[in-house]
Formats: sequence, C-alpha cells, structure tokens
Amino acid sequence: MYCSDVAAASFNLQNMWEVKEYIMKKTLLLALALSLSTSLAAPFTLPASWFAESPAKAKTGGEIRYSTLSDFKTLNPFTSSESDSLPDVMTSQAGLFRQDPTNDKMIPVMAESMPAVSNANKRFVVKIRKGMKFSDGQAITADDFVTTWNIHADPKVGSNHLSDEQINDKPITIKKIDDYTVQFDFPQPSAGAYSRMSFAPWPDHVFGPVYKTKGAEGIKAMWGVSTDPKSIVSAGPWVLSSYQLGQRAVLKKNPYFGEWFKDGAGKPLPYADSISYRVVKDLNASLAAYLAGQVDAAGISRADDLAQVKKAIDSGNLKAQLFANVSPNATSTWIVFNWNKASDPTKQKLFRDVRFRQAMSHIANRQAMIQLALGGLGSEVYSGVYPVFKNYTFDSTPKYKYDLAAATKLLAQMGYTKKNAQGYLTNASGKVLEFNLTTNAGNNVREQEARIFTDEAKKVGVKVNFSPMDFNAVIDKLDNPGTDRPWDAILLGLSGGDNIWPYGSNVVPCGTNLHSYNYTKQGGPCLSAQETLMDKLYYKGDQTLDPDARRKIGEQLSKAEALNQGFIYLVGSNYHVTYNNRLGGEFKRELWDSYYGSRPAYGVTTYIK
Repeated sequence: MYCSDVAAASFNLQNMWEVKEYIMKKTLLLALALSLSTSLAAPFTLPASWFAESPAKAKTGGEIRYSTLSDFKTLNPFTSSESDSLPDVMTSQAGLFRQDPTNDKMIPVMAESMPAVSNANKRFVVKIRKGMKFSDGQAITADDFVTTWNIHADPKVGSNHLSDEQINDKPITIKKIDDYTVQFDFPQPSAGAYSRMSFAPWPDHVFGPVYKTKGAEGIKAMWGVSTDPKSIVSAGPWVLSSYQLGQRAVLKKNPYFGEWFKDGAGKPLPYADSISYRVVKDLNASLAAYLAGQVDAAGISRADDLAQVKKAIDSGNLKAQLFANVSPNATSTWIVFNWNKASDPTKQKLFRDVRFRQAMSHIANRQAMIQLALGGLGSEVYSGVYPVFKNYTFDSTPKYKYDLAAATKLLAQMGYTKKNAQGYLTNASGKVLEFNLTTNAGNNVREQEARIFTDEAKKVGVKVNFSPMDFNAVIDKLDNPGTDRPWDAILLGLSGGDNIWPYGSNVVPCGTNLHSYNYTKQGGPCLSAQETLMDKLYYKGDQTLDPDARRKIGEQLSKAEALNQGFIYLVGSNYHVTYNNRLGGEFKRELWDSYYGSRPAYGVTTYIK
C-alpha cells in the first residue's frame, strides 16, 4: 500500500511539475508574442490601386540603369543641394508622410499613423513605425529623427533643408517623447506642415557623436565622394555600393527596407537588386546611351529627341515605350542676377535696379527658346509657380514679354542711350553695359537658351559674355552667401516643391539659400519693398489652412514676385515619358504627371520584366 501510495504521490508530483512547466512555457510564449506585437508595427503597404499592373506580376532581381549629366557633388545628406543627389536616391520614399497621387492627401509612411494634432494646429505628436532598420541593421528610432532635424536646422551646417525647419525665422522644434514618439511644435500653423515633417532620417549612431563633439564643421567634413561606400548607412531602399568619379555610381538594395515597406501583394521593396547611374557629358550622350539600350530611361525635353526615340522604336531598334506631352514639367529655367557685388558697385547698382531686370525679361525671347531649344514643346514661364500647378497659375500675374522696344526704353530711363562703335550701350562715363552669364556645361537645352538670350541682348546693345562651366562649379557660386559673391548672372533651373503651397520655402523668403539674387547670409535682410512683401505673403499663405483663402494670397504673391523680377523666369519644358520595355512598375496612366511622375521615384517599385 505504502508502495502504491508512494508511487501515486510520485506520479502526482511529476504531473504537477509538468503542468507548472507547461504553464511557464505558455506564459513565456505569450509574453514573447506580446513583446513582438508591441515592437513590430504593421508594415507600410503601397496601395495596389495606384499601379497599372497587379503587384503579383512583379519580378525581383536585376539592375535598373540610368544616366546623369555630371558627377555627384557629395554623399553628405546635410550639405547636398543638387537635385537627384545620391542621398536623395538612397532615401527615396523614406519619410514620415507622403502624398497619395489619387487625391493629394497625406498618408503615413515611416509614421505609424497620422499624428495627434493640438495647440491650434501647431503641435504634432507622431508615432514612429516600429521595426524599421537602417542598412547596417540598427533600429530606426526617435533619436534618428531628432538628430537629423537638429543638424539640418543648424545654420552653420548650411543645409538646403534649413528653411523647411523654421517659419519666418522662428524655429520648428522637435523633441523625443519616447523611443518611438516625437513631437513637433510649430511657431504658427502651416499648410505645408506634413511636407516639412516628411524628411528622411539619418543615423544618430553615425552623425550624432560627430555633431556632439565637432559640431557643424565635423558634419560638413563627413561623407565626401571619396568616402568608402561600406561606411555609408541609409534608411531608404538603396545604399551605395560603388562610385567611380566621372564614370558610374551603383547602389544596391537595402535588405532591411523591405521588411517594413511592401507592395500590395506583401512582397518587400525594392524589387531590383541594384540601381546604377552612368555619368555622361551632355544630354546628347544621355540620349545616345538610351537609344543604344545602355540605360533604361531618358529624361527628354526636345522635339528632336522625341523624334529620334520614335524612329528607333518604329524601326525595331529600340524596344521601348514613348508618351509625349504628358503634362508641363514641375520645373522651369531662369536667369538670376547677383545683387551682392560689393567690389563692383556699378554692377551691383545695375542688378538691383528693377528696371534693368524688367528689361532683361523683355529681352528673353521665350518663344524662340521653346521652338529652338525645346522643339516647340514647352510653356512660357513668368513666375516661380510651375505650369503643372494650375490652381496657382493666375492671369493677373504681370508678364514682361519679349519686346525689344520696351527693353530699350527701360534701359534709356537708366541712362543707357548711346552706343559705342561696336553697337553696345554705354553709360555717361563710357562704360559698356555688359555682364557675364554662365550655365552648366553639357545641358544643351540651357546652353541654347543662353545663346538665344545673348543674341537678343546684342540687338538692343547689351553685351553678354556667355561661358558655360561645370555644374558643381555653378552650384558652388550660387550656394555661397556673402556681400561680394564672385559672379554676375547664372542661367539654371529649379524643380520640386508641392501642390499645397507651391512657393519654395528656400526660394521666396529673404535669407534662404535659394533666394539666389540676394543671399548675403542665412536669414539675411530683404533689400527691396517687393522682396519684403513677398516674404510677408509667403508666411501668411503658409499659415492659412483654408485652400481657397490660401490661393487668394498666392495670387498676391505671384504678382509681387513677378514685379520684383528677382528671377527672370524663362520657359518650362513638357514632361515626356520613355522607358525600356524591360521595365515594369508604372502608376496607372491617369495618375501620370510631372509632379508624381510615371512611377515612384528612383526605382523603388520598378522591376525587370
């Protein structure tokens, strides 16, 4: 009996420990499951309804091939000011929010959801999506957003994003609430608040220690073009694999990006293994590479380019798609004159005289530029709002159209009534009315526009010394502030902006880095009444949340900007789309325009068929 009782007791004791162990395991598994559920948010999914083909058809692997007109200037995201920079490519689609191309509304991307808004539309508390990682495997947290914002906001760094992080010289602040929550506080309501907050984070564990110990100078010394690609870290779909100066840049897939950024079928993005940029000398070389099948897409703007692509497709030599005149481009070219030339008071006075700038607009033969440089495919532009933004294009905007007689009259009012033996206007002391003009070498369209302007200027007696130069050298001149900047006039272009308030935050307000005609320093003063009015209207419009009221302010701003003629806006090209048949991943055709493009930027959903 005892034996039986002992055996029974032993059996019951064993049972009890097994049950206890079972409960402990279940509790541990439950705790682990709860831990995972709180540490990993649902991934962001690109809506399948945006795309022409089902994402189930998309293939993975391969290389997407593009071309670029000049070497990349830097790998540093805090000092880069060029469009289509390598930091932009690497972090494409990385940002807290983005616009839905079907309705223009903002949706959360790196944010887990739309933010809690309070304090009269001035405070935004944003929950960061959990489970995201940089290309080195480190988690993306609130610290990365805070550090990135604060470095961009440091005027000593000279970031192109500085103007996005302040309003009317008052800072927008960010603070960490917890590891996955940040709070933005705006000095006033902003119609562009979500655009301002939609920036790509850069790693605090890379940039933070340098910024804390060496400040702005330490940041500016980081990530030059000779930096070892292995040390570059990205939050976006791509990370640098190799860069051969003057030849080729190759970016490889960031495998961690696809863990949280999916297509509509749940597959990780990007689809391709790599994306490359062949460095070419000019637009002709870019087109030649495309026609030869060496690159997969071409940004074309001239009728002759379109004709060559169509001929190659029709003959069967190029297996590609071509869609002409999809929309106006979200870009324009312009000539800007340097108001900050302390060492040459005559030219400084000349360039600051609004009559001179109005005369230069009258000299600009925009129709000739459209016909000869763009092959008839473009639009005349008279303000900083691109023609694609139709809701902010106003008939009331003053237009100083091509009129050599009107130009001659304005210059005569300034004292230029006599010409020398060579036919150039001179002032009372016999000094010729002349200036130097440059643009980026290799951009055939801009070079031709500059030559047309030079020829028309000669007809009224203005001597223009035109000489193109390397793109990075042009940008260096334009970007550097000071009271004695070493250039006269530059022909270049701007692109970007948004359709919410399409006046550049770093273009229109005084003292911003692309307020290029008057840029003595970050936050520098306005020098004219029209500049001051533009500054006031820009911030008034930005804080107006009602779209109709904001548009009325935009009409006033467009008028003030045109009267000021700080930029002599010239022409905008049309947006044409052409790509090799090996590519897939396009938006639905009705969504295409130059603002949203024909597919998400920089190949994130592009796949090789």
